[in-house]
Amino acid sequence: MPETLGVIGAGVIGLELGSVWRRLGANVTILEALPEFLASADKDVAKEGEKLLGRQGLDIRLGTMVTATDTAGGKVTVTYTSAESEQSLEVDKLIVAVGRAPNTQGLGASDVNLDLDERGFIKVDEQCRTNVDHIYAVGDVVRGPMLAHKASEEGIAVAERIAGQTAHIDLALVPWVIYTWPEIAWVGRTEQELTAAGRSIAVGSFPFMASGRGRAMGELDGFIKIIADAKTDTVLGVHIIGPGASELVAEAVLAMEFGASAEDIARTIHAHPTLSEGMHEAALGVDSRSIHI
Repeated sequence: MPETLGVIGAGVIGLELGSVWRRLGANVTILEALPEFLASADKDVAKEGEKLLGRQGLDIRLGTMVTATDTAGGKVTVTYTSAESEQSLEVDKLIVAVGRAPNTQGLGASDVNLDLDERGFIKVDEQCRTNVDHIYAVGDVVRGPMLAHKASEEGIAVAERIAGQTAHIDLALVPWVIYTWPEIAWVGRTEQELTAAGRSIAVGSFPFMASGRGRAMGELDGFIKIIADAKTDTVLGVHIIGPGASELVAEAVLAMEFGASAEDIARTIHAHPTLSEGMHEAALGVDSRSIHI
């Protein structure tokens, strides 16, 4: 059990591991090169996540570029620049979580003329076919999110195609989960992405502080946010931070797979008291009709 722990990278893995060790008692400092926290997540979720993780004691330093590391006397010294000044951090242990690369080195791709892109990913089409007849590729070595559930579904889809069946995977509807506490999960597009694309949207959200089940559990942090098209009411994205987010996002994925509107979710009966009622209330909130807030 390290007394002090450094983490390079405030992405999914860095936050998950950093928050676990913080809850076990380590003093954790996370160094992130980007100036924004969780830039890939919805801005409201990212803001809430930074606040809640900071409240737990995680020292998250944004806009820091690591330039060197050194080990001596059982300690690790990390040198980094921040706001044009050089600083150092001494910790007992250091976790490097700056992203992953496809494990295709030594695969023998060139032996069969298998096309790779500039980052080493195997090039595939929408059906996971490579440029070589009878060779498919799935999972972390191809485009799309490096997630176990995405890889599994791709493998099943390929097996179905080989067996002469039809299969389809919508990469835009793969759910993302960050297993911190509270959990963070989302599917679809963020508010900032939709705004940048010029889409007209309507947003509804509901805090777990107003949830009967959340209050009974003593889990009052976080919220559910639903983004819908302002004209058609079609759900474009659902973003959750709070208890059970990894489970709650499944309803959002299902709704979006069927092209549901926020009104469809609002008219779906949710059991009381459950955390999923927050989804119902957020859907009502898209039309400013939330009841229990």
